[in-house]
Amino acid sequence: MNASSSIRKKLVRVVMATTFAALLVSVGLIIAYDLRNYQRSLVNDLSTQAELVGHMTSAALAFDDPRLAGENLALLRTRPTVNAAAIFDENGRLFASYSAGKEATTFPSRPEAAGARTEGNAVLLFRPIVENGETIGTVWLRAENRMLARTLDYLAIALGVMLLAMGTAYLLMRRMGRVITVPIVAVTEIARDVVATRDYSRRAPRLGNDEAAELADSFNAMLTEIEQRTRELEDSNGEIVREAQERSRAQQEVMRLNEQLEHRVDERTMQLALANAELANAIDEARKANQAKSAFLSSMSHELRTPLNAILGFAQILTSESLPTTEAQKKEFASHILKSGRHLLTLINEILDLAKVESGTITLSMEPVALGEILTECQTMIEPLAAARGIRVLFPQQAQVDHVVLLADRTRLKQVLLNLLSNSIKYNRDAGAVVLGCQQVSRERLRIAVQDTGMGLRPDQLDSLFQPFNRLGQEAGAQEGTGIGLVVTRRLVELMNGTIEVSSSPGVGSVFTIELGATSPQVSQAGAFEAAAPALAADDQGTPHLLLYVEDNPANLKLVEEIVRFRPDLRLIAAGDGPLGLSMARAHHPEIILMDLNLPGMSGLEVLAQLRREPGMRDIPVIALTANAMPRDIERGIAAGFTRYLTKPIDIDKFNEAIDLTLAQLRAQKGAAS
Repeated sequence: MNASSSIRKKLVRVVMATTFAALLVSVGLIIAYDLRNYQRSLVNDLSTQAELVGHMTSAALAFDDPRLAGENLALLRTRPTVNAAAIFDENGRLFASYSAGKEATTFPSRPEAAGARTEGNAVLLFRPIVENGETIGTVWLRAENRMLARTLDYLAIALGVMLLAMGTAYLLMRRMGRVITVPIVAVTEIARDVVATRDYSRRAPRLGNDEAAELADSFNAMLTEIEQRTRELEDSNGEIVREAQERSRAQQEVMRLNEQLEHRVDERTMQLALANAELANAIDEARKANQAKSAFLSSMSHELRTPLNAILGFAQILTSESLPTTEAQKKEFASHILKSGRHLLTLINEILDLAKVESGTITLSMEPVALGEILTECQTMIEPLAAARGIRVLFPQQAQVDHVVLLADRTRLKQVLLNLLSNSIKYNRDAGAVVLGCQQVSRERLRIAVQDTGMGLRPDQLDSLFQPFNRLGQEAGAQEGTGIGLVVTRRLVELMNGTIEVSSSPGVGSVFTIELGATSPQVSQAGAFEAAAPALAADDQGTPHLLLYVEDNPANLKLVEEIVRFRPDLRLIAAGDGPLGLSMARAHHPEIILMDLNLPGMSGLEVLAQLRREPGMRDIPVIALTANAMPRDIERGIAAGFTRYLTKPIDIDKFNEAIDLTLAQLRAQKGAAS
């Protein structure tokens, strides 16, 4: 009876455990599947809402209308799960927001990368707003995450189902257990007697025709062979013991090899992770290098094309048989060519100096250098440049520096001082001053300071001052040059075992200080101007067509004036910066506007955008005339709304062709309107 009860209990336990495991796996999979679908559905729904909001808000971003964006976000009140939303502009600033509740809502300070993430009981989603392939903003949505409540509901349902199923299985097994346990108990009792009495003649009864009956037959057959098997087992017992010992040793060896293999796998995994990290760093460095290369090529293209424009343009006029020139004009054009050529040579020398310094191929001859001689030579070369703008240059008295001997490369030291002095003159006020002073810091160190009375620099400009193409923090186009002179200067000072520092106060001026070893105890050149070509008499067909040229470079303006002078059907007026160009366009209503892109204060693209916003000028065709000749620059210019895009140096035939085609289009539009 005890055996029957024990078997029955074990059978019930097995069935209950199996039922519980099956229910647990099934219910768990169903809950996990549903919760996963719920999470995915929630994220997909938020992505759809974000895409719809982004599409609806793109116009508000384009026209800078936060109110319209706010109204679009307010439509999310029909989505009760969305409790907050925001729109960020392309600069990452908060443009418009929406909150479903009355309590204060905290919005992100900056947009994050596109994607969704869970934060507490909320799901946050960022999605970029893309218009015509360009990202113009970011949508942020925050929705209530009901995952916990849904999980608790499922767990309650699962608990009820499992309790009901387990109870049903228990009742069934209590009723049906005797059918299985009675034959087994009979075999058990016979086996107990055989073990106790060693009487192998006993046989278990056969009850029924199921597997239990087959068990009894097998048990009886086993009893017949037990005696014979017992003797055989005794004989083979010793062999079995030996095999067991060998198997144990083999298992221990296998475990040892497995541990070694796991250790090697861990090492290889770590090596692979390190290799992947190094590869990612290499890829990132390659990407940054490629971006730097692109920026260098773009800047060099603009800087080299600007003087080339004047050289090739005036050369085309001088060599053209269809454009006769006087002797005075030829001398003037040759002067422009010579000036631009010298400027181009300066640019090339600066680039070569930077390349030598960066590659480490530059060699210095460190030797004692008399400071007085160097300052005298620099003063002789700098004073004519300063006199042209009425700038006073003050050097220390010769007696103060005659005895000073520096340990430096004479040629490079002169280059450093000339660069600092020329910058102080270039970015100084008219009738300003430049002061060069010397101070003995210690027995073996001398400090040389160059102070100017220019416009000075802000702290953010000082942080990036010694970066290539910075141009002392001035706007692009305000001063000629590559902006790499200070980079070369700093590298040369460092190669001569010296240091260079700068301090500046906006509106007061700047001080550049270099410190070297001793062997003994901004106003822009290009201001706003208006230049008009000589008024030409009207031809037989009527009044000359009026052209407005917005250009800050006098040589480029002079070139276009000379080109237009040979065309009696054209009349040219000019402006030296963007605001003046807008004023002249409003006052004169020209038929065509020629626009440089790199203008001081207000770029050509910004001027074009303002023209397109004003009803009286939005239909005036604007032709870009710029040294920004990279393919992406041209694509961006055409996309911004320029009628045509001409690059410097100017090709006179293409220039005239662009003017003629634009005038022909204007005539065709007037004819169609009439």
